[in-house]
Amino acid sequence: MESKLAGERRMSSLFERYLTVWVGLCIVSGIILGRLAPDLARSLDNMSISVNGAPVVSIPIAVCLFFMMYPIMVKIDFGSVVKAGKRGRPVFLTLFLNWCIKPFTMYAIALLFLGFLFKSFIGTEAIDLVKLPFGLDLPLGARHGAGVVVMEEGVKVLQVPLWRSYFAGCILLGIAPCTAMVLVWGYLARGNDGLTLVMVAINSLTMLLLYGVLGGFLLGVGKLPIPWQALLLSVSIYVALPLITGYFSRKMIIDAKGEQWFKEKFLGVLTPVTITALLVTLVLLFSFKGEVITSNPLTIVWIAVPLFIQTILIFAVGYGAARMFKLSYADAAPAAMIGASNHFEVAIATAVMLFGLSSGAALATVVGVLIEVPVMLMLVGFCKRTQDWFDH
Repeated sequence: MESKLAGERRMSSLFERYLTVWVGLCIVSGIILGRLAPDLARSLDNMSISVNGAPVVSIPIAVCLFFMMYPIMVKIDFGSVVKAGKRGRPVFLTLFLNWCIKPFTMYAIALLFLGFLFKSFIGTEAIDLVKLPFGLDLPLGARHGAGVVVMEEGVKVLQVPLWRSYFAGCILLGIAPCTAMVLVWGYLARGNDGLTLVMVAINSLTMLLLYGVLGGFLLGVGKLPIPWQALLLSVSIYVALPLITGYFSRKMIIDAKGEQWFKEKFLGVLTPVTITALLVTLVLLFSFKGEVITSNPLTIVWIAVPLFIQTILIFAVGYGAARMFKLSYADAAPAAMIGASNHFEVAIATAVMLFGLSSGAALATVVGVLIEVPVMLMLVGFCKRTQDWFDH
């Protein structure tokens, strides 16, 4: 038993230590796959769940994201959420960062860079073709938000300025606090794993209430389509489904086999599932965007700059506030990490569902994946070097 657990820890450590390498290999593999099989994205996009004749949920992405999220959700002891009130300050700090500060700073920073500073580099006349909100049937030439309805390959789509499409992707990232990879960041930073799980659970539940509301509001202010039904459906499929499945399966397995078997056997089996699902998801996502990335690599830079600044800013605010509130280091590190990192799985899925695989919004959320790993690893290192700023 001990040798098996040691092997699982080595596997997890190997993955965590070389996380940037694995992500880089997946990005390169995805781009190559996209170039060798350019029709792959369109074929996968056709494998979808449709509502009112419009494709809403990409089945391959949904399957991958479920297997990435489920192992995280099944670890959560929801009974501990009730006890979280005893540690109210770190929980309050995380919720305040994620829902009262982060969405609006992301909006402002992305608008500044994409809508003004980088607009000429992106192209003032550059356009993007995105899906019409499902259930909305407008005549050709009609205006909707900042877009115009046009016909493309026999299908009505919305023609919007390209920078606004990138802007929409940034908004979707800014309103999606991390509920998966933050467990890795917290672990690497030697934070309080139990508190991190509690905050993940609370954020997951909060997302069910606020993600659609904030997403619809900020997209509307940004003069983009407001597909309320799609936003809510996205949260239901990509957050609620693994959350509910994790809760009930955890309960049934513990009742049938006991908590020790659940932790030592079942969770150990899930470790390679999580890793595999993450890497396959990245390969798929970058295969969709391979041609765009290789044909215009500077696009990645224009999108990455505001995302990088946003990540550093939110981390600084959270880490500084944690020190001001005199939190212990074990609580401060995950509280700042969960605010700085993004739930890119939900953001990507929502962007694909709302705007399409080939949209600039989807590309912006994929760039979020590209910069998140190296930036968060950098912040993990910063946390470990500044542990003496806090009480232990």
